[in-house]
Amino acid sequence: MLTNRHIVVMGGDARQIEVINKLTALDAHLSLVGFDQLERNFSGASKVNMDEIDPKYVDSIILPVSGTDHEGNVETTFSNEKINLSKDWLADTPEHCTIYSGITTPHLTNIAKETKRQVVKLFARDDVAIYNSIPTVEGTLMMVIQNTDITIHDANVIVLGLGRTGMSVARAFHALGAHVKVGTRNPQQIARAIEMGVKAFYLKDLEKEVVDNEICINTIPALVLTSKVLSNMPANSFIIDLASLPGGTDFRYAKKRGIKAMITPGLPGMVAPKTAGQIIANVLAELLLNQFSKEGES
Repeated sequence: MLTNRHIVVMGGDARQIEVINKLTALDAHLSLVGFDQLERNFSGASKVNMDEIDPKYVDSIILPVSGTDHEGNVETTFSNEKINLSKDWLADTPEHCTIYSGITTPHLTNIAKETKRQVVKLFARDDVAIYNSIPTVEGTLMMVIQNTDITIHDANVIVLGLGRTGMSVARAFHALGAHVKVGTRNPQQIARAIEMGVKAFYLKDLEKEVVDNEICINTIPALVLTSKVLSNMPANSFIIDLASLPGGTDFRYAKKRGIKAMITPGLPGMVAPKTAGQIIANVLAELLLNQFSKEGES
């Protein structure tokens, strides 16, 4: 149980509701920052402003999947108030205070390093990323169906990156009868794609591989769909970028060419917030219970 453990949940979307439900069931004391417009109350949790929290008594901080921006601001769906995680505030927390976030950002990395606080990146874990790929794939299918005038069956589909999300996406589109090609820099991923029954190519050949593209799904968090690549892509193509912000697409040039390109941060939270939230909540509960049991042993 998490009895008497003070956990601050800062911002986020509907996925955080499942996190709150899970942690209150474990008897944690929760302070909810950025939930003033959520028309729901939770037993054992208080909606508060940042300045109402004494950081000296905070055991853990739970951030949204996106972490913070470059100034330390936190996204929230349920408030119009500005929420900021600063170095000075974090420095006043106990040394054991741990930050849990989907990903890290330069600001978050820097203030954690300067204050000697640990950041746990949930999406760096295989279990979270693999589970999360399920609603991601369903959301991707939905977006493709809504934004194209062709069937997925028999469509020419390029998937960039064959990590945990890319592999799930490639398998789903292949299973639906699409002609799937996977682009990667990794020889092992090339071999895996061929084993899966899809075509594979190295990213250095991307410019020529996109000439017959109809649907392109990017999972690589680096600029791969450059203006040079996009200039070879048919103007009626559809690009869905699943990579973390700012994505891997030159959106300005895509728009100039008339190519429909969309970036979808937080796609699981949009299409299946309950399931996506439960995935995060279950892993968080395990990590928090483990964190505090170790502290009790020391």
